Amino acid sequence: MKKILMVGTGGTIASEMTEAGLVPELTGADFLKYVPAVRQLCQVDCLQVCNIDSTNMTPAHWRQVAQAIQLRYGGYDGFVVCHGTDTMGYTAAALSYLIQDSPKPIVLTGSQKPIHMDVTDSKTNLLDAFTVACDGRLPGVTVVFGGAVILGTRARKTYSKSFGAFSSINYPVLGVVQEGRLIPYLRPAPEGTVKFYQELDEKVSLLKLIPGVSSAQLAFLLRESDAVIIESYGVGGVPAGDQGEFYPVIRSAVDGGKIVVVTTQVQNEGSDLSVYNVGHRLKSDLGVLESYDMTTEAVVAKLMWALGQSRDSELVSRLFYTPIAADILCGP
Repeated sequence: MKKILMVGTGGTIASEMTEAGLVPELTGADFLKYVPAVRQLCQVDCLQVCNIDSTNMTPAHWRQVAQAIQLRYGGYDGFVVCHGTDTMGYTAAALSYLIQDSPKPIVLTGSQKPIHMDVTDSKTNLLDAFTVACDGRLPGVTVVFGGAVILGTRARKTYSKSFGAFSSINYPVLGVVQEGRLIPYLRPAPEGTVKFYQELDEKVSLLKLIPGVSSAQLAFLLRESDAVIIESYGVGGVPAGDQGEFYPVIRSAVDGGKIVVVTTQVQNEGSDLSVYNVGHRLKSDLGVLESYDMTTEAVVAKLMWALGQSRDSELVSRLFYTPIAADILCGP
């Protein structure tokens, strides 16, 4: 029988109703009382890293989860991380960089409704997550939700209330769980042995462009951060013409060793800065990086990881463009 470690972090799945709304209070051991079928699949140990709403999740918590898995990695066949849905995509991406090339499954799951409710997706999601963790054919970091198995670097919450809350962005789902059985479509193979990291640079910010946004906002973020992601329109670009002051702000920051990445607000198909003049100059003249088909969640986590390894701009650029866990397919 497989041995699985369940790592609890809180979230809706762990929540109880209070006068002030849902609050995470249940632990992993409490979950198993609601889903006794899990113990028929595997031997389970429970570890509670934290018990918080995922809105309160920080990079420090990512490191705690990664370290908890690293310290116990040799003693288990797989891992299930119970997590709130709102920032699960960020945590899944972060763990994909902090734990690379794992031959063992590291499965994140959660729910849209608490586990104690009569109508809830939590029991199915939890049982599906353990099914994937025990199966072993889909290694590395994944999100299992609504029957779908999604690569950790490609998962995004796309529905705020529906049970099928997560989608795989710019990448096919790895498989599905149907009637208690995993049906894998893709089988990503780890390259080499598992590698663990702890270093993250949390001074990464994001600016979402809206019509009329001031370059002073970008300048402020660049002063306060080591890297800024500009979430632009369409295939990518920043305002020119009367708003051309963005360009000198970016040039000064890049010349000073800051990292600027341009991504897109459009969920599917990614960026292409070569298409329009407002984007072409950014790469050819200013030296910004481009996200291509990466999700914003993956860009944030990968920048924190890359800057945690080096502050050299050229090395950060190489790390950023090096595919990890199939996070970028259409790069330079």
